[in-house]
Amino acid sequence: MIGIIGGSGVEEISELADSIEKKTVDTEYGSVEVSLLTIGDKTVAFLPRHSAGHTCPPHKINFKANIMALKEIGVNQIMATNAVGSLDLDIGPGSIVIPDDFLDFTVNRDRTFYDDEVIHIDMTEPFCNRLRGAILDNSDSVEGNVVDGGTIVCMEGPRFETPAEIKMLSILGGTVVGMTTLPEAVLAREKEMCYAPIAVVSNYSTGISPTKLNTDEVYEIMAQKKEELISLLFNTIKELHTEYDCDCHHILDDAHM
Repeated sequence: MIGIIGGSGVEEISELADSIEKKTVDTEYGSVEVSLLTIGDKTVAFLPRHSAGHTCPPHKINFKANIMALKEIGVNQIMATNAVGSLDLDIGPGSIVIPDDFLDFTVNRDRTFYDDEVIHIDMTEPFCNRLRGAILDNSDSVEGNVVDGGTIVCMEGPRFETPAEIKMLSILGGTVVGMTTLPEAVLAREKEMCYAPIAVVSNYSTGISPTKLNTDEVYEIMAQKKEELISLLFNTIKELHTEYDCDCHHILDDAHM
């Protein structure tokens, strides 16, 4: 099964589905509502990261419950959408970045399923390159700039960053910055699920642009890119193989100490 973790607007992919079923999944970490979509011959589980109505702030998301819910219903590959700010003037608002690495600056999040075991997960390839490749193969679904690779920085939030923080993140090699990729990506890896983020640039980060960050402009860009993002997801889903193997599904083989 294919999973989509998305923000506001992306749930409209359900309008392209042949059928929809709402399901509440009870896990040991909490209950999660998932929409099961039939798209062609595939079942897709859509999970709104910020809960229904986009009501949950990034630092309060129950990432463990979300990932466990998808795992328990049979999801083995996840595409996750994120709104991000750009750290690079060459990657402007409206660009879509398919990152291949991350920097984690979150501080208060429950970030592992293995609090009581000695498990070390390999992160040489932080995101699934097989799934990243499938997304990039459908980049003609998007008008404008699609960037192959880059480092997504995850901050705690909910505030935006200071100019000094953005300068630091740029020096460290960050490409875009958001608040929701971690620990989501790591938790998916711990459950041996393929995971690839799709980062939609909604704004230049603080200090990069000469103007102050305007939240209304962020929402406007996301609204403009919504149809393209849904098209990218839909076309990628149609072409994903249902029978496949991937290193992500065997990550625990060498993780025990």
